[in-house]
Amino acid sequence: MNSRPPITLRDLAALDVGQLKGIGEKKRASLAAFGIDTVLDLVATYPRRWVDRTNEARIADLVPGQEALVLVAVRSVAKRTTRNRRSMVTASVGDGSGRMEVVFFNQPWRERQLKEGLQIALFGKADTYRGGLQMSNPIVDLIGDRTGKIVPIYPQSEKAQLNTWELAGWIEEALRRCRDRGIADPVPKQVVSRLGLIGRSEALSSIHGPDSIREKEQARRRLAFDELLRVQMVLVLRKRELERSSQGLSHTVDGELVRRFHEALPYPLTDAQTRVIGEIDHDLASSNPMHRLLQGDVGSGKTVVAVSMLLAAVQGGHQGALMAPTEVLAEQHFTGVRALLGDLKVPDPGNLFGDRPLRVELLTNRVTGSERRDVLAGLADGMVDIAIGTHALIQEGVEFSSLGTVVVDEQHRFGVEQRAALRDKSSGHVPDLLVMTATPIPRTAAMTVYGDLDVSVLDEMPPGRTPILTKWANGPLLEVEVWADVRHEVAEGRQAYVVCPLIEESEKLEVASAEETFQRLAHDELKGLRIGLLHGRLSSAEKQITMDLFRSGQLDVLVATTVIEVGVDVANATMMVVLDADRFGIAQLHQLRGRVGRGQHASTCWLVTQEHDEGNPRVEALVASTDGFELAEVDLDLRGEGTLMSTSQKGRSDLKLASLRRDRELVVLAREAAFEIVDADPDLVDHPVLRDELDLLFTEEDEGFLAKS
Repeated sequence: MNSRPPITLRDLAALDVGQLKGIGEKKRASLAAFGIDTVLDLVATYPRRWVDRTNEARIADLVPGQEALVLVAVRSVAKRTTRNRRSMVTASVGDGSGRMEVVFFNQPWRERQLKEGLQIALFGKADTYRGGLQMSNPIVDLIGDRTGKIVPIYPQSEKAQLNTWELAGWIEEALRRCRDRGIADPVPKQVVSRLGLIGRSEALSSIHGPDSIREKEQARRRLAFDELLRVQMVLVLRKRELERSSQGLSHTVDGELVRRFHEALPYPLTDAQTRVIGEIDHDLASSNPMHRLLQGDVGSGKTVVAVSMLLAAVQGGHQGALMAPTEVLAEQHFTGVRALLGDLKVPDPGNLFGDRPLRVELLTNRVTGSERRDVLAGLADGMVDIAIGTHALIQEGVEFSSLGTVVVDEQHRFGVEQRAALRDKSSGHVPDLLVMTATPIPRTAAMTVYGDLDVSVLDEMPPGRTPILTKWANGPLLEVEVWADVRHEVAEGRQAYVVCPLIEESEKLEVASAEETFQRLAHDELKGLRIGLLHGRLSSAEKQITMDLFRSGQLDVLVATTVIEVGVDVANATMMVVLDADRFGIAQLHQLRGRVGRGQHASTCWLVTQEHDEGNPRVEALVASTDGFELAEVDLDLRGEGTLMSTSQKGRSDLKLASLRRDRELVVLAREAAFEIVDADPDLVDHPVLRDELDLLFTEEDEGFLAKS
């Protein structure tokens, strides 16, 4: 009987791969170049495909023009140099069902690699050539004499000279050595059995050497769950720690001021707004500081929800603050919120008239001199009820009398440091925080990217928003119709935006392309109309003048680079033309489109592209749907999650098998399990192996935020 404890991931991480049989100096260096230094790195190098020998395509089953995988033996190899001095290696390969030619251009080393009799897997497209089949430059996997029904194929590197059967052999040996002691399983037994997961030891051996594709799937599900659980554990630990260690205010949520505000609104709240305000009120009433993300599509009525929350603080004798990423946006919020509040009065028992006016002020770096001193004094003595501004609100020298609620527009510019600064501004207690984003994020991604926040969603549009019609101008012939459409709208007294393509490489090129478009439209397609130009190289004063002219209707058309993406609001603009639309992502196009359709007139968004013969899935998705959440899911399917995770939020690199796209259901289960574990055992005293794995796999800075909260 073996009395030694099971092997943990830390034990595997402490073993150098050089200790395995068959790994000498040279192979050790090759593995290191591949990012494999320890036995843990090795067993966590998962196959990139599994070939099912029993029903994989045979040569006889290949369909010309379709990609497929075949397992074949090399029959003969020849090399020659073509007329234009390129090398060409041809091989004849076969299986029991037939033979075919394989040809490699400019890969002279293939002649040495492909020995007669070698078993290989080929992945590529077969075409008909001289009456037979031929594959050119397929992906080649040397599978050696592996006899299993299911053959794992590992990522391999020609450069590091590692091939799939060597990796398979070493992994097999490493797992064989673990067999006696078994591999520690840190996930509580009740979670494993409730979710129908297999054990971790079994999962590791099955992912590398499954007997059936079903077995491989079960192994993948278990290991993907572990990856997601680790990320969720870090987020949930951080969330709970934040709640425990910070004292919040408990607000009066059913007060007179908020009721007056809702009654004065021109139309009733949507069901979604009522639901979300309820979720927020529940948090505000508790003494734990709120930490909530509000997702809502452009125009879904986020501002009304935000203002309700700011007023909840004011009716309890505290202050509210709204922070925006830029001065333009802060000014716009200021104008919008003031209009929304009208002449709302604050019930004030100490006041002779029973009511006092509500005081809302703007604070950005543009507010200077006596005006600034006045605002700062009002914040410090509590005379200012609501402050709207940029990061200037949390700078040195700004003091609040009692900051109760904070709304932040667009999370990505608001990190841990800013949250700490807010806490310092509010005399010891932590204000309740609502983060608003107009970029709909798929639910599973929100749980991972914003995992330490609770999520509320506004998923219906208030009345009075006219739906936007989106059309695709595929090529120059259809573009003619676009400019006719713009002229027609202007003749009707409306205005239009023309957005110039995004040029990643250089701002200089982007500006040049905008200026060129501006000149072309002014002298040709839109001659005679009043056209303005807006781009990133203009000073803020110049931008301001152009925007003011457009707002007041003195310009018909605004040609702009994407500077208008964030929060420009002109109700009379009903036409949006996006040039070279295929250079933009779905989320960006959806944001741009949301700049029109803000008034009572029907609006159109034209997406102009070069001529495509085949479809264009992104543009087609936008034509088909105006629902940002639906588009976010489509986007995740089209782009994969790489881009989502590029925020390099902690521990994402840990996701090797799990995919936010394929494993939507597992993300939810992992999050529930993380809450269950952390709420029963906040310091993970009863889960030492799990705690140790988090310490091992998340770097110091990842852990840093756990401690810093």
